[in-house]
Formats: sequence, structure tokens, C-alpha cells
Amino acid sequence: MADLNERDAKLVQYLSEAFGKERELETALEAHIAMTTKAPYKKRLKQHLKETKSHAKLIQRRIKQLGGGTQTAQSVVGKVTAAAKGPLQAIRGSGEQEKMLKNAKTEYFNEHEEIATYLAIETLATKVGDKETARLAKGIRREEERMAKFLEGQIKSLTGAVVSEEVPSAQRKANSAAKPKAAKRKAAKPKAARSAKAKPAKAKAKAKPKAAKAKTAKRKATGASKRSTAKSAAKAKPARKPARAGRG
Repeated sequence: MADLNERDAKLVQYLSEAFGKERELETALEAHIAMTTKAPYKKRLKQHLKETKSHAKLIQRRIKQLGGGTQTAQSVVGKVTAAAKGPLQAIRGSGEQEKMLKNAKTEYFNEHEEIATYLAIETLATKVGDKETARLAKGIRREEERMAKFLEGQIKSLTGAVVSEEVPSAQRKANSAAKPKAAKRKAAKPKAARSAKAKPAKAKAKAKPKAAKAKTAKRKATGASKRSTAKSAAKAKPARKPARAGRG
């Protein structure tokens, strides 16, 4: 490998890490495909295996163009790691659905690691003015993002399948049946509280007209009493005698 300047050496370093991860995932995907019985999931894994092999070739070619070696230590490490994981993945989970679920979770994790790797390469290449490497990293990153989105849906679907396969239907319904009852009890309490609060308000509303009538009656009685007193006083008062005529 020719001597590289700092810029190209850093690019080759990051690309070599990505290349090693792609080679690792080739072996892992082959193991997962052999274990997968769900047809749409298996078909997408086979498609992504082709994408993964294509990614490795593109990255390897770019490393060579920048002056790096065609074989890297990262590639060797990746293949050894994947080979060691293969037998462990074959025995994970208690049932068929759970094995596929655990594979999907692992693949989802790996896709996000690759997304982060290619985002870093794209950003590095853009910062140092390497448009070709930036464009390559961006294209691969988008394919990894599409695969991650697919796996997100598979994780939800396979988790539901695990529930159907391993949890008795009676146990699934027990909790869901209990929740509406509790909700009804909670809903009933505020209604009772509202009716309890409404009663004093109604009582007050009824009391107001009575009080008003009582006041009116009192005023009328007071007015009648005053008028009666005035009349009595007028009757009791003696008539004034006419003045005598003056003597002649």
C-alpha cells in the first residue's frame, strides 16, 4: 500500500471499517436466511444479502482507488466474528417465531450501526472535499435505512406471532377484559360526584325564590301596617274648632 496523506488515510480507515462490517453481515445473513420460514421476510433477507455483497465490492473498489490495500484487517476480523456467532444464532429462542424475532432484532441493531458508519463516512468525505466517497456512502446509507424500516415492521409482526404461539388465549383475554370494568368504575365516580355537587346548587336555586317571596310579603305587610296606623291616627285626631268671630 502506497504512503497516504492524512486525508486519504482517514478515508481509507473509515471505509475499511465499513468493509469489515459488510463482510461480517454476509455470513450472518446467510445463517438467518437458513433459519427463516416466513416467506416475505426470507425474500427480503435474500435481497439484502445481494445488497450487502454489492456494498462490500463498492467499498473495496473505493479503498483501492484511494491507494489502500484490497484486503484489510477489518475484513478478516468481520468474517471471523460472524463465523463464531453463527452456531449461537441457530439455538436462540424457545420457538420458531422467537428465533426469527431475535434474528430480526440483531439485524435491526446491525443496520443502525451501518447507518451510523456510512453517515460518518459521508460527513467526513464532504468535509475533506471527496465528493465521490460522499456520494457512495449516501447511496449505501439509504439502502440500509430502507432495510431498517422493513425490520421494524417485522419485529412488531414477529412479536405478535410469539404471543400467539406461546401465550394461551385465555391469559391474553383476562387482562383485556378486566380493563374495561375498571374504566367503567372510574367513569362512574365523577358522575356521582357531579350529581352530589349539583344537589346543593339546585337547593340554593329553589331557596332563592322562596326568600324573595318572603321579603316581598314582609314589605307588603310592613306597608299595610303603616297605612293602617296612619288611618287610625287620622280618625283619633279631634277636629279643630272654628275660630270665634271678633267682638263688635
